[in-house]
Amino acid sequence: MSHTSTRVAIVTGAAQGLGASIALRLADDGLDVAVNDIGSKSDQLQQIVAQIQAKGRRALAVPADVSRDVDVQAMVAKVVEELGGLDVVRGSPVAAPSTTNLMCYVVYDLQMVANAGIVLYQSLADTQLEVWDRIMSVNLRGVMLCYKYAGVQMIKQGRGGRIIAASSAAGKKGMINLPAYSASKFAVRGITQSAALEFAPHNITVNAYCPGGIRTPMSSHADIKLLDLPTNLPFADPEVVASLVSYLAKPEAYFITGQSILVDGGVLFD
Repeated sequence: MSHTSTRVAIVTGAAQGLGASIALRLADDGLDVAVNDIGSKSDQLQQIVAQIQAKGRRALAVPADVSRDVDVQAMVAKVVEELGGLDVVRGSPVAAPSTTNLMCYVVYDLQMVANAGIVLYQSLADTQLEVWDRIMSVNLRGVMLCYKYAGVQMIKQGRGGRIIAASSAAGKKGMINLPAYSASKFAVRGITQSAALEFAPHNITVNAYCPGGIRTPMSSHADIKLLDLPTNLPFADPEVVASLVSYLAKPEAYFITGQSILVDGGVLFD
C-alpha cells in the first residue's frame, strides 16, 4: 500500500500584495492552493490561479466576502469538494491510478490563511460608524469566520491542521490615524490565542503574523503619510511574510501556537 499526502491551503485576500505572495509561496512548498478575494477582483484571482498552476500545483479561485457567514461557509465547502473532498476521502483507501493495482491512502491536510483585510487612514474624531463597522467586519469578523469554519472542517477530518491570520504591528502598538485598523488587529491577537486553546486538543495550531513596513499596494497608498511614520522606517518585500507563513504551515511547526509574530525589521520588540 502506498501513501500519498496532499496539502491544501485556502488564502484569503489573495488577489494582490501579501495574500498573492503567500499563495505563490505555499504553491512552491508543494501545496494545492485555493485563492479568495472579493468578486470584483476575480480577474486578478485568475491570474494568481494561472501562476500557481504553472508551478505544477492545483489551484482554485473562490471569490467570496469573508465578512459574510454564508460566503465563508460556502468557500470552505467548495474547496473541500473541488480540491479533494477532505472530509470524505481522508484516511480512506481509494483506487490507485489504472497503471497499478495497488491501493493508496490519500491524505489531505487543510491549511487556512486568513489574510484578507482593509485599512482606512483617518483620525478617530473623523471616523464614521459605518466605516468603523466595515473595517471590523472584514478584519475581525472575517478572521473569526475563517477560524470557525476551517476549525470545524479540520476537527471533522481528525488530522489536525494549521490556521494562520493577519494581525499587524499596529496590533501590537496603536498608531495615530489608525484607530479602527489598530483595534481590529489587536482583536485578531485575542481571538488567535482563544482559538489556539480551543483547537489544541485536535492538533490544530493557530497563529498570526504582524507585518510592519511591507511593500504592498496598501503601504503605497497616498494617505499613508497620515501615519506620521519615521523617515527611516525599514521596509521589506512581501516574501519575508510569506516565508514566515510557509514555516508556520509546515508539519514541524506543531509546537508553535497562539503566537502573533512581528515581521517589522526590529521596530517593535515583544
